[in-house]
Formats: sequence, C-alpha cells, structure tokens
Amino acid sequence: MSLLVVGLSHRSAPVSILERASLPADTRTKLLQDTLAAEPATEATVLATCNRIELYADVDKFHAGVAELSTLLAQHSGVGLDELTPYLYVHYEDRAVHHLFSVACGLDSMVVGEGQILGQIKDALALGQELHTAGRLLNDLFQQALRVGKRAHSETGIDRAGQSLVTFGLQQLADGEDVDTWAKGKKALVIGAGSMSSLAAATLARSGVAEIVVANRTLARAERLARILTEPGGTGVAARAAEMVAVGDELDRADIVVSCTGATGLVLTGDDVAAAVRDRRTPLALLDLAMPRDVDAAAHRVPGVRLVDIESLAEASADAPMAADVDRVRAIVSDEVAAFGAAQRAAHITPTVVALRAMAADVVAGEVARLEGRLPGLDEKQRAEITQTVRRVVDKLLHAPTVRVKQLASEPGGAGYADALRTLFDLDPETVAAVSRADLNDADVKNRGRV
Repeated sequence: MSLLVVGLSHRSAPVSILERASLPADTRTKLLQDTLAAEPATEATVLATCNRIELYADVDKFHAGVAELSTLLAQHSGVGLDELTPYLYVHYEDRAVHHLFSVACGLDSMVVGEGQILGQIKDALALGQELHTAGRLLNDLFQQALRVGKRAHSETGIDRAGQSLVTFGLQQLADGEDVDTWAKGKKALVIGAGSMSSLAAATLARSGVAEIVVANRTLARAERLARILTEPGGTGVAARAAEMVAVGDELDRADIVVSCTGATGLVLTGDDVAAAVRDRRTPLALLDLAMPRDVDAAAHRVPGVRLVDIESLAEASADAPMAADVDRVRAIVSDEVAAFGAAQRAAHITPTVVALRAMAADVVAGEVARLEGRLPGLDEKQRAEITQTVRRVVDKLLHAPTVRVKQLASEPGGAGYADALRTLFDLDPETVAAVSRADLNDADVKNRGRV
C-alpha cells in the first residue's frame, strides 16, 4: 500500500482560499482522469466538500506523487501552485488512513461530530467507482472509512460533541436564544435543493417555522423537496416551490434565509439584501452554507441583517467545547487503522501464496502424469488414491509456511515476505501479477455493488 493524500481544509487554509479552490462536479471528473493519467498514480478519488478538498491516490513514488498531486490540484482549482502550496497538507500510508478515518468520524469537521461527512465520503467513492479510478485499495479504504464512521456514531456519543453545520449555523443566528423559540412562526426561504438544503429545510420545519419556500434553478427539484416536507409522514410544515427568478420577491417576505447552491457566483448580492430590508421592521437572518459563498460578504454591513457564513462558522466552532466521547472515537480510529493496515499487508501477499499453490498443483499434475506413463496398469481407483496422496503431502508441506507467512506479512514491516517467498520458490512474477489483476477485478465488481 502506497496511499497518499494531498489536500486543504478549514484547518489549513482560510475560507478565501477554500472558496477559490472549490471543485464543481465536472472539474472533479477531469481531475480524477488526469490524476490516473499521471505516472505516479494507479488509483485516485477526490473528497470535495464545502470546507475540504482532498485528492487520494495509490502512488508508486512518494515525492513524485506529492509533486504531481499538488500540481493537479492547483491546475484544476484555478489557484496557482505557489499560492496553494502553503495551505496543503500531505499524509502517507498509515497516516493517510488515520486521516480519512478521523474525517469519517467527524473529528476533523468544522463542527466536531457532524454526520454529513459520511454521505460526502460515499459520494466520493461512488464517483471513483463510476469513473473506474478507484481500485482495490481505495475501494477498501473508503468502504472501511464508512464503517468506521458509522461505528463511531453508534458506539459513542460523538453526535453530542457537535451538530450539523445547519444546526450549528442556526444556533449562531439565534445568538444565544433557543433555536425552536427563535424560529417559531417565522417564514423561511431555502435556496437550493441538494442534500444540505434538504437538511436545512427539515431542520427549520422541526424548529417550528410557519412556512418554507424552496427556490432552485431546476424547479422540479424544488417542487420535490416542498412535496416531501408537506406530504403525510413529512414534517407537516407549509411548503411551496419557487423559481430562482423569484428569489428577490421571496427575500422580501422571509425572516430566515438558508442558501446552499452549487453556483460559481453570488446568488444574493449586498444590494439584493439591502433592498430586502429597506422598508421592513423585522431583522433578516441569513445562513450561507455554500462554498464558494452564495451571499455577498457585504451583507454583514447591512443594518438589520445577521449573516452567518462558512467563515464565521469556522471562527465560532474553534471555541466549541469538545465532548468526552471524542477520546473514545480517537481510540476507535487508532484500532481501526491498525486493523486496516494488517488486512492490507496480508492481502498483499495473497497473490504470491495463490501463485505458489498453483505452481505446486502443476507439479503434482506433472508427476501424476509421469507415473501413469510408467505404470499403465493402474486402475482408476489406484490412480485416484495415488493422486490424492501426493496432493495431501504437498498441501501439508505448504500449509504451515503459507499460514505463517500471512501472519508475518500482516505485521508492521512485513511487506518483504512476499518478495522472499517469490525468490525462494522462483515464482514467475507475471503469474503473481495475473493473480493480482484477477483479484483486483473481482474486488472492483464486488465493491461497486456495495455503494
């Protein structure tokens, strides 16, 4: 395993850099294709959220891999390499595994313990599988990260250490008041109809708002979300859809606005916000969860407006208390990293063991054929008994060393045992490689069906 991750997040870079470096969906596709075309990488996938961009790859050379992945991130993000480099972090092999598992558990999130990251990890894996850029290593890694994240949330109280960005953002807007009391009876406008916007709408409905208007560039998606909110079994809140061209009118009537779109430019300018509050007596609360931002930062200076965006959330979350359960999650992550490393090292030697047993089977077949030529009078029963006896002898001779070599290979520093086995038994490297390719194809098909 030569796992490498190069990335930047809210912990390493200011929001202004994260905003400029954000990767739209089509850019992520091109980034993965170009990464796989680069010499050091054999697998790749990208984890891109509102506050992190990370490129994962299986590389054959560390320094060349870091240089190539950094360059590719700069090229596709549009931020120059010299400007981007100071904000990049690099993790390799076990440290890279530890990082992703920590991310999956919410330990590295802006709001510790939030669960939205699991869906984003699943999306990252699905994209790598769809483009066939994620092979056995990244399939195993991301599948295990999802399991570790779910384990952390089910076995600990990490959820109590923080909330989703939506809940945390609404708490910041409420400014110390109970969110349900603050939101009760207000009119809300949700701009966007993706997963984060859907979560925002559901959270607002549970908080007791009187009405929710969903605006989206694709009206059908806004109508679908509004229907989900109002239909039996939904939240029961009054909800309706609106086209994006009507956002200005809806803004005039709203008390709370949550915006999270994939737009590359501003959805609400400072002038839009100022116009919406010019003739009103009630304040306007704006929650901008988009990256790059949907709401002009100038709205901060508009009287009667309270704006909470990714940047202010980052500042507020830095002082958020850590729950005692965080230590338990860290212990889970450490245990899972060790187990994953052992499993990967053991899997690395499996093709060599399979090739060894295949060679032994060929030797048995050859010797049995030679015996039949020398003793043509053997009947079928005698021939079967001799064949079975020779196979038992070979299996017993190989059993202990192959079991032991798998155990040794799973330990730290055990990568050299596969090479030793190939050398001792003079195994054909191409035979071992063929087993690895077949194993990889089987794993790829299996894992793609599990997402």
